Amino acid sequence: MDLQLKNKAALVLAGSKGLGRGIATELAREGANVIIASRDEEQLEQTVGEIKQDIGGGELQYAICDLTNEDDIKAAVQKTVDQYGTVDILINNSGGPKAGGFDDVNMADWQNAYELNLLSYVRATEAVLPYMKKQQNGRIVNITSSSIKEALDGMVLSNTFRAGVLGLTKSLASEYAPDNILVNTVGPGRISTDRVASLDELKASKQNKDMETVRKEAEAKIPAGRYGKPEEFAKTVVFLASQANSYVTGEAMLVDGGLVKAL
Repeated sequence: MDLQLKNKAALVLAGSKGLGRGIATELAREGANVIIASRDEEQLEQTVGEIKQDIGGGELQYAICDLTNEDDIKAAVQKTVDQYGTVDILINNSGGPKAGGFDDVNMADWQNAYELNLLSYVRATEAVLPYMKKQQNGRIVNITSSSIKEALDGMVLSNTFRAGVLGLTKSLASEYAPDNILVNTVGPGRISTDRVASLDELKASKQNKDMETVRKEAEAKIPAGRYGKPEEFAKTVVFLASQANSYVTGEAMLVDGGLVKAL
């Protein structure tokens, strides 16, 4: 299948590691021009170099961006436009919020999670929409969590703000479908990333178990019997971000190996 991604301009937020890196890699592999945005310039430089080596070339650059800073987000969008003329694809992504139940988080945690995991998506979307509306074409994919379908124990911040992103997705999809701007949400289950490893480590510490035991217990609950790979998650996102996707919008998809049983 031709995804029609060659020379499409893509901005991937939180793209230096984990799921964002996986998405940036697959977009570049398909011929898109990619800007990855993150706070750590050293990590960004390393990631761009490694992706180019992995796929044998590709057009990738980076933008230093603190996702809680509105000006940084606008600058990342502007760099994409300056380099590639427009923004065809926006991947809204962010690091996960602090883990914990309601009694484990404070007002500062709530504010930070709001700015990082919801408001950054709003700000980036606002910045790219003029270009997408002008060209009457665009794809926005919002990365969330399996908590959009089933609340996770001990993850009150994720449960709250990921649901907010889902509401945003539905609203944007309805409003901008006439402009051929398609907006979807994709939530990962247990994907092998640093974030999931840190959550497993936290659980192991709380339950006085070793990491291997925690992982085996988690895998036993997944019908596929294993954690997913970032590239497996990324391929779903890349299809939704492509021109091959011409009719899917407003959807909330999970890439979780069958973990979530909710309808």
